[in-house]
Amino acid sequence: MTPRTTPRASRTPAVLFDLDGTLVDSEPHYYEAGRLTLERYGVTGFTWEQHSRFIGIGTRETLETLRAEYGIDAPVDELLAVKNRHYLELVTTSATAFPQMRAFVERLHTAGHPLAVASGSSRAAIEAALEATGLGSLLAVRVSAEEVGRGKPEPDVFLEAARLLGAAPAECVVVEDSAPGVEAAHRAGMRCIAVPYVTDGQTPDGDTGEGGAAFASAGLVFAGGQRKFDAQIAYDWVAQSN
Repeated sequence: MTPRTTPRASRTPAVLFDLDGTLVDSEPHYYEAGRLTLERYGVTGFTWEQHSRFIGIGTRETLETLRAEYGIDAPVDELLAVKNRHYLELVTTSATAFPQMRAFVERLHTAGHPLAVASGSSRAAIEAALEATGLGSLLAVRVSAEEVGRGKPEPDVFLEAARLLGAAPAECVVVEDSAPGVEAAHRAGMRCIAVPYVTDGQTPDGDTGEGGAAFASAGLVFAGGQRKFDAQIAYDWVAQSN
């Protein structure tokens, strides 16, 4: 299926990448880290379906919600430290980058586009994932939602990445896999390439990834997620504004 597109601005963009589920196939690691964390505090039976509603939401916000829902007495900072420790153990040994996304990053880097990672993960998690996948040398600018006032769907993390790159929001393209991330890009005044995170034929909100309302503000949507993502199509869409 041909990706849906809408017109874009004319300036050469910087490109801001979400990390988990966009660059790196790390959502299964986050699920397992969350499951192990909850289990430590007496919460068992946490399922992938329960985890999937937090895809695209920052780790701190996720744990704040889970702490309230399950009545966990431990402070959020403690839960965050435990989950990050579990995640780092997993990601450093088995993280992989999506092949076409790696090709996209390499092509943009070679062409001289300013690049950054803007993620809801902790700084340590971002560093570990980029190191494990070999993408670190291509993505030197990184922003964690823990370093700004608000996580996605608020625009703070993307606006800070743009500031560090010296780019105006209108000169930026965001690459995202989740509805909160696409909304954050829209609120930041940035164009967006959406590569919906699809498992079992559906996105976390039950959409099929065919370009429904959750991704309506994106300028380029790859229906079917990473399986349909094409680095050449994405690069051509970005490069047309050069």
